[in-house]
Amino acid sequence: MQKNDRLVINLSGLILAILISGCASEPVAPISQEKILSGDQMLRDSQGIAQLGSRWQEGKQMVENGQALQRDGQLKIDQGRALVEEGQKIMRESEEGYKSIKK
Repeated sequence: MQKNDRLVINLSGLILAILISGCASEPVAPISQEKILSGDQMLRDSQGIAQLGSRWQEGKQMVENGQALQRDGQLKIDQGRALVEEGQKIMRESEEGYKSIKK
């Protein structure tokens, strides 16, 4: 029972210390009002944003072109593999035909 009483007293003391330190801390600074932007500043900002948008569109176009090239390249690879397989099949058939003639 004494252990529980000590634990309650220690926890109470700890909670009290936390509350006191929280109250003694520096107050939160008030939120300052945003200053009003000038028309020139707004114009510079909008031009910068427009440049970012143009750059993004350029990147998007490059991605689309690259993807199209990859699709075309994959198609050519697939066609090349089919030609190789067909050519190897013809070569095997020719070799087997030659072997049967030589017998």
